[in-house]
This record gives sequence, structure tokens and C-alpha cells, in this order.
Amino acid sequence: MPFELIRQDITKMETDAIVNAANPQLQEGGGVCGAIFQAAGAEELQAACDAIGPIQIGEAVSTDGFRLPAKMIIHTAGPVWHGGDRGEEQLLRASYLNALLLAETLGCGSIAFPLLSAGAFGYPKGQALRVAISAIEHFLEQHEMSVYLIVFDKAAFKLSSGLFHNVSVFIDEHYVEEQEALFTRGRYMQEDILFEQKSEAIPLDRLLEELDESFSVRLLRLIDERGLKDPDVYKKANIDRKLFSKIRNSSDYTPMKRTAIAFAIALELDLDETEDLLETAGYTLSRSSKSDLIIHYFIQSGIYNMFEINEVLFLYDQPLLGG
Repeated sequence: MPFELIRQDITKMETDAIVNAANPQLQEGGGVCGAIFQAAGAEELQAACDAIGPIQIGEAVSTDGFRLPAKMIIHTAGPVWHGGDRGEEQLLRASYLNALLLAETLGCGSIAFPLLSAGAFGYPKGQALRVAISAIEHFLEQHEMSVYLIVFDKAAFKLSSGLFHNVSVFIDEHYVEEQEALFTRGRYMQEDILFEQKSEAIPLDRLLEELDESFSVRLLRLIDERGLKDPDVYKKANIDRKLFSKIRNSSDYTPMKRTAIAFAIALELDLDETEDLLETAGYTLSRSSKSDLIIHYFIQSGIYNMFEINEVLFLYDQPLLGG
């Protein structure tokens, strides 16, 4: 998917580029910066940095990745937090956007960021995350790239207390334990078997004639009915352009469930419309799945911001939407 929040050691990311949370002097530091220097080979990387540094706050430059799995390192210096009244947000946004634009200029198809300025530079984690997501979202509206944001600390997720409370209450009130769900499914299966035993066999050719729309046919029809353009939909759905092309060019393509749900969010379908779309791919929203309940809550509440939904899913350790 184009944008993904993950928990991972950035020095092990096999992306075209990783981003170093650098200091303006491009000297080996602590935290993420120190880890990148050590994994890449401190002497070689320092020599490369000495040849191009120092840099300005918000500026981005690149070096070879040396011993890292990533092909290159993009170094950007985020701002030190001074209370928020010295242009910190604009400078932090510039760090992300300049790193992304440089990566595109260098032909990168994928890039991984740490949460810039949120360590020793003292930027409040929640606010740093908001700026990161906003800047990346803005870039992806106009560009194609796979972007990963490495976040370990849940303290960064400063969701509004009202939203977090409402989602938690909704899950508590509607969550069905797996054993109960299994019992329910077993009961329905027994009822289906009894129904089939009582029903007359239907000829295969007649069943085939009565097939409903496939997922891709239904999706494309919904896009056309709403007068939307393909890029508007797949970008809002956090779907890779190549994957969308497969769906468009194959009438019998069946996506993963998280991909199908992402399209429902992008199209701003209500719950009934979402279930109808999911059914064409063989899925349904389940009360025994916390991720499904979170999706249910957001759709029921009329909230269709993919990044906000994925933040909550990430916070609950659930798979993110997109593909």
C-alpha cells in the first residue's frame, strides 16, 4: 500500500531509501541517527556526510546506503522543539516533503521514515505524528511512492479522548468472542444444510446465469455512478496504482478483505452498501473481529478519513487498510 505505519527496525528496511533523522552538521549522533551510522558503517558514512554537510533545518541530502539493505540514505535535519512558536511545524513539514521530493528525483519507489524530531529534539510525539501523516498524505495526493513511517511508541498516538473512548465503548458493546461466533456460524451452517436438504436441486447452468456482479465490476460501476476519477479513488483508498490496474483489467479479480474495505471507505459507502460490496468478494463485517468493529464504528459515524482509521487500527494492533 502507498502509506503504511509499521513497527520495524529502520536499518533493516529493504526500501530504496531510508531517512536519517540527522543533525545539521551531519555528524553521527544518538538514537535513530546513531543506529543508521552503525548499521551502514560509521566511517564510510561519516566520510560521505562530511563531503556534503552541513545542511539547513528542513533540507534533505542523500548518500549511499553502504551496508544497509536500503540503496540510499536521505538525511534531513528536523527542528528542535522550542514550544511551537518558532516555525517548528513548517520546518518539520519541510523535512518530510523535501526528503520525499529528493527520493522521487533519485528514482526511488519506496522510502521509510522514522518519526522525525520526536526523540532528542523534543518535538511532542503526538504533534510530530500529525505533521508526518499530513505531509506524507499531501505528497501522495500528487505522487506515486510506497512510504513507510516507523512508529514504536504508542504515546505518539494522541487520539482525541472522545474518539478513543467511543471506539473502545463500541468494541466492548459489540465484540463477540470467537467461541460464540464459531457456535453461531455452526448453527447457521446446520440450518443451511437442513434448508438444502429440503430444497430441490437447481441446475448448474441456471445458477451460473444468476451470478451477481463480481467485485471489480461492482467497484467500477460505483466509481462511474459517483462521477469519480480512478486516481481519486485508489489514492483515497491507500491502494497502489498497479493493484488498481489489476482490478480494473480483470473482471474476476478478488482482492484481500482489507483492500475491499478500503475501497468502501474511499467511496464513502454506508454500512449496507459496504456489506453489498464486500459480499461480491466473499467477505462480510464480523462482530468477532476487532478490526471489523472499528471499521463498522467509523462508517456508522460517517468518518471516512483513511489515515485516521488506520491510526486507530494500528493502535489496536490490527491490519491496516489498503493494498
